[in-house]
Amino acid sequence: MSDLHVEAVESLDDADVPRGVDAPEYVLYGGKGGVGKTTMAAATALASARGGTSTLVVSTDPAHSLSDSLGTEVPSEPARVHDEHPLYGVEIDPEGMQEGPFAGGEMDVDGLGGLGGMLGGDGGPFGGQGTPGDGDPFGAGSDGPDGGDGDPLSGPMPGADEAAAVQLLLRYLDDERFERVVVDTAPTGHTLRLLELPDVMDSMVGRLLSFRERLSGVMGSMTGMFGGDDPGTDRGLEDLRELSARVERLRDALRDPGRTDFRVVMVPEEMSVVETERLVERLRGFDIPVGTVVVNRVMQDLAEVSGVEADWFVAPDLESCAFCQRRWTVQRDALSRAQGLFRGVEVKRVPLFAEEVRGEGPLRVVAACLE
Repeated sequence: MSDLHVEAVESLDDADVPRGVDAPEYVLYGGKGGVGKTTMAAATALASARGGTSTLVVSTDPAHSLSDSLGTEVPSEPARVHDEHPLYGVEIDPEGMQEGPFAGGEMDVDGLGGLGGMLGGDGGPFGGQGTPGDGDPFGAGSDGPDGGDGDPLSGPMPGADEAAAVQLLLRYLDDERFERVVVDTAPTGHTLRLLELPDVMDSMVGRLLSFRERLSGVMGSMTGMFGGDDPGTDRGLEDLRELSARVERLRDALRDPGRTDFRVVMVPEEMSVVETERLVERLRGFDIPVGTVVVNRVMQDLAEVSGVEADWFVAPDLESCAFCQRRWTVQRDALSRAQGLFRGVEVKRVPLFAEEVRGEGPLRVVAACLE
């Protein structure tokens, strides 16, 4: 059998792929893990930067693959990742945070000021610096009454990684250096938890305040219990309130279709359609409109979904390949259901590539499919 020669993707006529994108200042890609969100985000950001728009592409997914998609190292702080076009990238690392109530992806107990000390910070009655009878009822160790950590707020807190990630994301969204921000979100569950953060944090702040007030009434005679006149006493709670308010502003931006296009990525399979439907419904529950649904890995020719003619593109053989024919039947059923479910939403198709989509050439082709 003779070797099959496939023309390099980079040979695609530059006029066939977009320079610039028709999109608002924020573009977010969401969906189940493994459907291609990172590829779509990288392609959109690259096309945006090719049009001369200063663009930041952000990955909030704990399992980062943005560097692989772009074919270049993407750091944990925003930095330029393309020599010719104004493209910047960052892979958010919650554990690398140095400040804020969720620095390091954990609850900053000492950052709660006097309340932090009260509940386990150094020197507090539930801390781990004393001995029995010296203000540390759990002894000089670090063990509580159940043999665990004596600090009830120390260590990773559920949702702390998401809170840390959104803290950084908010900072980048407000960065005046970037005219457009494209976000590769974490898988569905993580994304929804981010959107729930304002309610969670409001509840957290309320409970901490209530707890402090109750203990103040019982133990108010103990001098310095809450930090006295220490101005840092309420610093931690104010940090939480400020973060909650900023997350709420993010939700307001997400609810504005003039500022944000939330794009959901799926593959043409029944289970993916079901999960996408659930995600769209949950987003609508947050009053966040979905402007676009992207169906990735469709077994169609590139020209059919993008209008781009390319001799190098290898399409599935739907005429003589029995496997391809059966898979296409499955995909058509899923596509038909998706078209019916997402009426009023723009549905884009990206074909199944014979090779992995990595680097600028393939990403430019994907961008053409998204236009």
